[in-house]
Amino acid sequence: MSALQSAVRSHAEAVQVSRMVDYFGLFIFFFVLVGSYHIHAMLTMGDWDFWADWKDRRLWVTVTPIVLVTFPAAAQVFLWERFRQPWGATVCVLALLLGEWVNRYFNFWGWTYFPVNFVFPAILVPGAILLDTFLMLSGSYLFTAIIGGLAWGLIFYPGNWPVIAPLHVPVEYNGMLMSIADIQGYNYVRTGTPEYIRMVEKGTLRTFGKDVAPVSAFFSAFMSILIYFLWHFVGRWFCSVRFLKST
Repeated sequence: MSALQSAVRSHAEAVQVSRMVDYFGLFIFFFVLVGSYHIHAMLTMGDWDFWADWKDRRLWVTVTPIVLVTFPAAAQVFLWERFRQPWGATVCVLALLLGEWVNRYFNFWGWTYFPVNFVFPAILVPGAILLDTFLMLSGSYLFTAIIGGLAWGLIFYPGNWPVIAPLHVPVEYNGMLMSIADIQGYNYVRTGTPEYIRMVEKGTLRTFGKDVAPVSAFFSAFMSILIYFLWHFVGRWFCSVRFLKST
């Protein structure tokens, strides 16, 4: 066969090659999404989602939804504008969970022997499903930003409560009242830096008394609306098409 002769000899072979290229591109795109979203999560929420004793009722509930609504907002615009597919947020969250579970299992458990129930990632799927549902039903980014962003922030703590509740059970340990998560933090030593040798739930910022989680959730929901609105412009930029002018 000549070097200039095409390797595709029929229309069926051309279709097959085209599909293989598409599948290969989707594979690369998905794992680029896994890596980029995972790095973004580690650099922003960081320790608030790494450790069970840091999953408190105040900052974990506030920080995590705000910083993680970014990629779902951009992905929703990209997939909805170009393919009319309303599952951008769910795909992003599943990609993030894949990257986080690989990291938590092989790094935190396989390498440093922290128990999995001490380093499990947060549950984000309920909020992602709500975002995609509101976009699919309304077709409006403004409606999705306001109602979907609000639901994203409010559903975070209830969605994680079945997993985190057993670790918040109060127990007496050496004459001190603490949670099971705090006992884990004391027994599984991380580093000697100050942020790791304190009890997160013993903070002094208790302006609203005991009702900490609802106030944090509503603040997180409000900020998620703003962050969604800003990051949906990032999605618009990614799905824009420009052509070079012919000379």
